[in-house]
Amino acid sequence: MEKALRLTSTLADPTRFSIYQYVTDSRKPVTVQEVAEKFSIHSNVARLHLSKLEDVQLLQSKLDKTGKGGRPSRLYSVSDMVVSLQFPPRDYQLLADIAIESLLTFGSEGHAALVKMGHRLGLEAAKRAKENHKLAPAKTVEDKLEAIYRLALAQGLRPEIELVDDGHVRFRVFNCTFSEIAHKHPGSICSMHHAMIEGFFESFFGEIELKPETSMVGGCQSCNYMVAYLPEHRT
Repeated sequence: MEKALRLTSTLADPTRFSIYQYVTDSRKPVTVQEVAEKFSIHSNVARLHLSKLEDVQLLQSKLDKTGKGGRPSRLYSVSDMVVSLQFPPRDYQLLADIAIESLLTFGSEGHAALVKMGHRLGLEAAKRAKENHKLAPAKTVEDKLEAIYRLALAQGLRPEIELVDDGHVRFRVFNCTFSEIAHKHPGSICSMHHAMIEGFFESFFGEIELKPETSMVGGCQSCNYMVAYLPEHRT
């Protein structure tokens, strides 16, 4: 609980959240100066925000040892840690291992129950985010996608989201909530993760169709999805 409060408090600052989003979206480590210029703030302020994000393990840093003269810059990137606000990491992994191993002993019925659990997790995570942060109802497509982006970011998914046209959204994640156990049961874990993402989108758009395109389990850099939502849910 203490860790969850620290994470929530750290990301509650709008500028700091935007900096974390900027580092997450970057495909290369960023420097203090780059952050300062991006957000029009003093470098000391940028360094303070980055340090606070590193203190709670959302970011990691290293010195740039390029061999160039002068004082080496510190490079900041997203931490490899999977962010979990629901359980302490050790308890979460133990619980997930036991639950998944137990369910899969029931064969196809266990697999179906696992998928159902993932879908519920997605819906509940969205519901709690709305309640805890007192989010105003998202009315436009852009507002809904921004809310889903923040939700996925808080889950440690390192997401990208793009409105392709009036009825389709491309959604990518560069991390997996269940990465620690995915190697044991890749098919079942991917199905559960797929269902969780469906829950995210359905909480804002209602009935949607989520089509997987690529998967990190298959060796790709990210899990890519195409989301189609029904005409009656378009705004």
